[in-house]
Amino acid sequence: MPALLNRERAILAFNRRVLAQARRPDLPLLERLRYITIVSSNMDEFFEVRFADAIGAMRLAMNSAGAGSDPQRDDLRAVAQEAHALIDQKYAVFNDELTPALQQHGIFIVNHEERTPAQRDWVARFFQREVQPLLLPVGLDPAHPFPLVANKSLNFIVKLGGQDAFGRENSIAIVKVPRALPRVIKLPAEVCAPGTQGFVLLTSVVRAHLQDLFGGRPVESFSQFRVTRDSDLEVDEEDVANLRQALRSGLTTRHFGEAIRLEVVASCPEPLWRFLLQQFDLPEAALYLVNGPVNLVRLNQLIDQADAPALRFAPLAPSWPEADLPRGSNIFTRLQQGDMLLHHPFQSFEVVVEFLRQAVHDPAVLAIKQTIYRTGSQSVLMELLLEAARRGKDVCVVVELKARFDEEANINWAERLEAVGAQVVYGIVGFKTHAKLLLVTRREAGPRRQTLLRRYAHLSTGNYNPNTARLYTDVGMLTADAQLTADADAVFHQLASLTKVRNPRHLLTAPFALHRRLVAHIDQVADAARAGRPARIAAKFNSLTEPSMIEALVRAGQAGAQIDLIIRGACMLPPGIPGVTDRIRVRSVVGRFLEHTRVLYFRWGEGEADEALYLSSADWMGRNMFRRIEVAWPVRDAALRQRLIDECLVPYLHDRCDAWVQASDGSYTRPAVDGPSAQGALAARYMAPAH
Repeated sequence: MPALLNRERAILAFNRRVLAQARRPDLPLLERLRYITIVSSNMDEFFEVRFADAIGAMRLAMNSAGAGSDPQRDDLRAVAQEAHALIDQKYAVFNDELTPALQQHGIFIVNHEERTPAQRDWVARFFQREVQPLLLPVGLDPAHPFPLVANKSLNFIVKLGGQDAFGRENSIAIVKVPRALPRVIKLPAEVCAPGTQGFVLLTSVVRAHLQDLFGGRPVESFSQFRVTRDSDLEVDEEDVANLRQALRSGLTTRHFGEAIRLEVVASCPEPLWRFLLQQFDLPEAALYLVNGPVNLVRLNQLIDQADAPALRFAPLAPSWPEADLPRGSNIFTRLQQGDMLLHHPFQSFEVVVEFLRQAVHDPAVLAIKQTIYRTGSQSVLMELLLEAARRGKDVCVVVELKARFDEEANINWAERLEAVGAQVVYGIVGFKTHAKLLLVTRREAGPRRQTLLRRYAHLSTGNYNPNTARLYTDVGMLTADAQLTADADAVFHQLASLTKVRNPRHLLTAPFALHRRLVAHIDQVADAARAGRPARIAAKFNSLTEPSMIEALVRAGQAGAQIDLIIRGACMLPPGIPGVTDRIRVRSVVGRFLEHTRVLYFRWGEGEADEALYLSSADWMGRNMFRRIEVAWPVRDAALRQRLIDECLVPYLHDRCDAWVQASDGSYTRPAVDGPSAQGALAARYMAPAH
């Protein structure tokens, strides 16, 4: 068994692939800038969630006199060095490549030194009118301790000369900048050169007018700063009577968790950043001296405000599957004829919305059950569930309250649903409900005039979020298959009642049979390879970190199976090691849309019965297999199975535009950028220019 690759380094490698998109001259310029903001957001989450343990180890080393070398601690330090290098590279791309390119297209981010007198006058009036009334500098002394600084908020540290109003020489002040202020401000056309667009960053506005905040005391030095905090909500689920109330209480303190990273500008004087490190109890390795604004995520505001449609991706409209489901037709009648696949974002998520809408308004529908993981603060689906409950239908919603960074929205929806009589449950203590299921029960006429209850279901690899359905690739299946829908009903029964139910016969569920069945399929392919039969695995998912699944793949490859893995993010399996993993190939596709589809194909012989294809909500990670409620389901219709192979596997294995190939050391190379694009081909097949 080969040594597994480091997970944190694999996450950083993914972000290097995203950053590489910002350097591609074949992509629209503002979209290249958007990839900078995506990397920035990803790195925020990396520190908020993944790196807390690393900082803890560094603190321990810092406080342990004469601590010797420790492999785990050394590895964490190496990861921190890679994170530093990646962030430095991100700023270099922004400053040296994208900023000059934007200027060539007449888009300028104008700092104070570059502003014309008219621009300085406009900025000064903006500061006095919109900014200064919201700023309250805090001078530090024993009665004014260092203020509580929220996670990822913008702040300034200022060193002042002279004496304060009471004749004292306290020299340090902190200025907290409210989140309500826009981070990017567009200058009016009348103060810009003809044919150009000017923008100023809020950090530059505050910096230029810091002196105005201190009543004549000279500002000797200053820096903007930002602290990233541990943002995992820690709730002892076994020791709380009401998980919703406990999580709502936790949300009030999330922004003030343990400090993990400190960002200051590169020009920050050393005494100031050392003072900040001391205040936040951080080792020097947690300091990031950045060459620009401390939060590049907020440049999304520039992308949105810039009047330059030619510098963005051409808008595309997903198609309605007219040939399979004519608009206005009854979806339940259509599903009685067979299953339907929907490939998002190429095909419209509105079909799923229409499925639920028809269920809400159909008097024959008696019950609706749905899982909710991430749906957003505004959701037509949730509004439809509210309407269903108001109409007297039996509505049961499994709301995952611990969906990271979506907790507040989910709590709010849960409370609104309960207020109109819906049954709301929160899954299983200790397990996140990550499965994507929507089940409708309808009373219909039977063959001999008697009535019967028939179930209809939607199962998906992605969340019930119409917004992300336009940006993420996912596959959903609508079905009236009695076996699959009965299994889905059993899942809801277990989530609500907590009782043992019969094992689903066709759905694979975690934390029960999913891991065992997938490993068994891998071993089945390995046995076929040893027997000289066709042996093939082709799978697409987001992460591969679960050790026993990696071991099974290695065994299958050593037995002679051909294995292709399309893994967007972290992969801890080292492919291509001669004699060990040389039959395993790993590639990652990073394109216009975020790859999110999970498609698993196994072949262990020559006949149609010797293959299986599953769609799944789960990645191949320990948390998905053992600490979450997940589902995978077989696609048994041969035509639909072939469609999934043709759309979700084959084009990605031949992609020479957005694909990266992983080496055994965990590094990635892009073989070409001038060949076919899987996403481009699917967009050309299904999408049309948006009006």
